[in-house]
Amino acid sequence: MRLYALLEENAKTQLPDMEITGLTDDSRKVQPGMLFVCIRGERFDGHSVAAQVLEQGAAAVLVDHDMGLGARQIITNDTRALYGKLCAAWFDHPERKMHFIGVTGTNGKTTITNLIKHILTENGHIVGLVGTIQNEIGNRVVHTDNTTPFVYDLMRLYSDMAKAGCDYVVMEVSSFGLVQQRIGETHFDVAVFTNLTQDHLDYHGTMENYYQAKKLLFSRCDHAVIDVDDSYGKRLYTEITCHKISYGNHDNADYYADAIKLHADGTSFWLCCGDKSYPVDLHLTGMFNVSNALAAVAACQAIGMPLGKIRKALESCTGVRGRCEVIPIDRDFTVLCDYAHTPDAIENILSSVKEYTKGRLICLFGCGGNRDAAKRPKMAKAAAKYADFLMITSDNPRDEEPKAIIADILTGLEGSDVPYEVVVDRKEAILRTMQMAQPGDVIVLAGKGHEDYQILKGGVHIHMDEREIVKECLPLVPKR
Repeated sequence: MRLYALLEENAKTQLPDMEITGLTDDSRKVQPGMLFVCIRGERFDGHSVAAQVLEQGAAAVLVDHDMGLGARQIITNDTRALYGKLCAAWFDHPERKMHFIGVTGTNGKTTITNLIKHILTENGHIVGLVGTIQNEIGNRVVHTDNTTPFVYDLMRLYSDMAKAGCDYVVMEVSSFGLVQQRIGETHFDVAVFTNLTQDHLDYHGTMENYYQAKKLLFSRCDHAVIDVDDSYGKRLYTEITCHKISYGNHDNADYYADAIKLHADGTSFWLCCGDKSYPVDLHLTGMFNVSNALAAVAACQAIGMPLGKIRKALESCTGVRGRCEVIPIDRDFTVLCDYAHTPDAIENILSSVKEYTKGRLICLFGCGGNRDAAKRPKMAKAAAKYADFLMITSDNPRDEEPKAIIADILTGLEGSDVPYEVVVDRKEAILRTMQMAQPGDVIVLAGKGHEDYQILKGGVHIHMDEREIVKECLPLVPKR
């Protein structure tokens, strides 16, 4: 801690030529004067090259055990944790200059964070957003590669937000970001838990590990907003000690919805809290978006915002890119684009859309390669539960063969009588699906959502925007 106090106090005066960095691979060139932070990653351990970087001119190495490197090694119990403190100090602690609202869970994070940002912005706040689709500093869009950026990049982003006058930051907090301590020592005024369903088990191994990763967020917040309809949410509610606020579909929750009516272009319901009820007309459709709206309302009330102002702002929000997004077409059927890429998300979107579909509900989906293969047949079962026709195709195959991924998916359709077709090429699958659509049908393109790329072998990214593909297909889909 003496080292941290010294660096925190003098980071920019005593160390003007030092680059604080945590190499997780050996691809970056070592710069003279660098303070090298040795971090144990999933595939690479920075300690393995500590001696080498000193030979190449690094000023010192930060390690978690004595490596016999003399005066140029600095030993700490947890290099990840200290690296986060160093990064925060380097940028003059921007995490202390703003208020933070974090959202974690398997599904709903993007919609909830966007709803909260919209509500705050409509009520005069300058808001930063850290999320899956993009980062935002007020109205300025900043590219992102990760839902939760690595800690140096995150602190730099915080710094830019603080300089731009942001007083609030709304943030999607991933399980990866929590386990890998990417958020440093960020403290949250409010933390939201949406749900926990199977995802990322290729990384976490078990659902218990996944849950414990998400739970880490609630050791660093003042108020917890929790979906108590979810079994893990109920458990979390009993295990944490901060101030707790519940939301759900039943009147035993602090915030719940009643008299819900779903429409193709929105949802109406009564917002109930305490002994009072208020009408809400939402421009988002689906039961899951009612839940998302409740979370956003509860989070904004937790920071002291009046409910009347929250409702007015909520009703002016027109939606989120790639989340139950209607793609405009001049045809007698509907095409929706949604990021659903887990069994639970597939079931949520299809069950909601089914309620207002006049014709057939057609679902096009695939599964990502190099990811949890166990969820592939489960996604098929979830889709078959509500869809009238399935188009099985490719998603982001990465280093796996698309046909092998599809074979895993099809095992989930054994014994099902739902008709399906397999078209490996996603562009061809979209065209085929649109050509078979009949009046009143609704097509749900699931899995890509906001993404405008496809990831192939070797990490190669190719451009693929489903909005553009649908537009390109229209000349080949005759009007009836």
